[in-house]
Amino acid sequence: MRRVVVTGMGAITPIGLSVDEFWKSVKESKVGIGPITQFDASEYKAKIAAEVKDFNGKDYMDPKACKRMERFSQFAVAAAKEAIEQSGLDMDKEDPYMVGTAVGSGTGSLQAGERNKERILTKGPSRMEPLMIPMMISNMAAGNVSIMYGLKGKSINVVTACATGTHNIGEAFRTIQYGDADVMVAGGTEACVTPIGVGGFAALTALNTTEDVTRASIPFDKDRAGFVLGEGAGIVVLEELEHAKARGARILAEIVGYGATSDAYHITSPAEDGMGAAKAMMAAMKDGNISPSEVSYINAHGTSTHHNDLFETRAIKAALGDVADDIPVSSTKSMVGHLLGAAGGVEFITCVKSIEEGYIHENVGLKNVDVDPEFTLNYVKDQGLHTEVNVCLSNSLGFGGHNATLAVRKYVE
Repeated sequence: MRRVVVTGMGAITPIGLSVDEFWKSVKESKVGIGPITQFDASEYKAKIAAEVKDFNGKDYMDPKACKRMERFSQFAVAAAKEAIEQSGLDMDKEDPYMVGTAVGSGTGSLQAGERNKERILTKGPSRMEPLMIPMMISNMAAGNVSIMYGLKGKSINVVTACATGTHNIGEAFRTIQYGDADVMVAGGTEACVTPIGVGGFAALTALNTTEDVTRASIPFDKDRAGFVLGEGAGIVVLEELEHAKARGARILAEIVGYGATSDAYHITSPAEDGMGAAKAMMAAMKDGNISPSEVSYINAHGTSTHHNDLFETRAIKAALGDVADDIPVSSTKSMVGHLLGAAGGVEFITCVKSIEEGYIHENVGLKNVDVDPEFTLNYVKDQGLHTEVNVCLSNSLGFGGHNATLAVRKYVE
């Protein structure tokens, strides 16, 4: 198998419009949740979200191209731009058919659907936007990234709800391992803070309806009451090791393992015993030749819902065994809310930064760990940890029973 390394990262998040801004905010335990501003949410059960602030797509691309992209695609193109620039990848020197794209979105553009439904009702079907379909469909994030940067290799959009970003990075990893590409631009993007997005998740009783932003997204807390809808993008450049070394690229970390399973249990709830997620973690560790005692940190899916946090706790215990209670666990969603299809990309970036800087962030807002006797893991609380980080696991669980885990290690020659 060919070794695969990370050479570039890009992020658009509710707490920063670049990886540096995002990571600075993470170290400051900044919470990016606030009242919804993208529409009038006064009559909705959930009135807060983790919105991306001050984003202008025209800062990242030609205005004409920007106008032909929906918000989720703009996020992906902007994050990919940062990742490619950091990697130093020069497409004029690459075989473009060996540079691919794996960028997913869970929902595509709900905005386009909402706008055009209104047009049908008020002006008739003949007044629908001609580009509605190519702007709305979820594969257009990958398509626009590929077009914008001339990436002519494999271009895929794995859609697995909240596990989308993680699966796309995992499938990009496999693509490079097996020689189908030398470089892959991979991750996830999402922008569904819309009436249908907020209303739909609220109707499902998945969202926390509090207006206290400090107690809204609180994974593993006994008072957790649902997730907070977020938006953003997390994109990374993955590269075959020898290819990266040959062009003098700076190597940020090495991705060594990927596990993917299905609960085959329920359309929204994880399996109660956590074994689906546990098997994904075990597969990622086996793939990377990692023993449980080597794991420095687990970036949990940690949605702040009753079921996820309990069942993921069970999964971690099943996968890590006797050392499970010793491994620091935290959820980036405590700061940025749930970015759905983008969550895995941003959380993978968090793991790479943790390795680079020897810092594990806290579960911001966690005051009282669930009193259930099963909640015995080392949930990072009150402040972050400054410690050596060598191996991270990043978990994602998606509606439909999709589980995915990535294992990333500090690069050693």
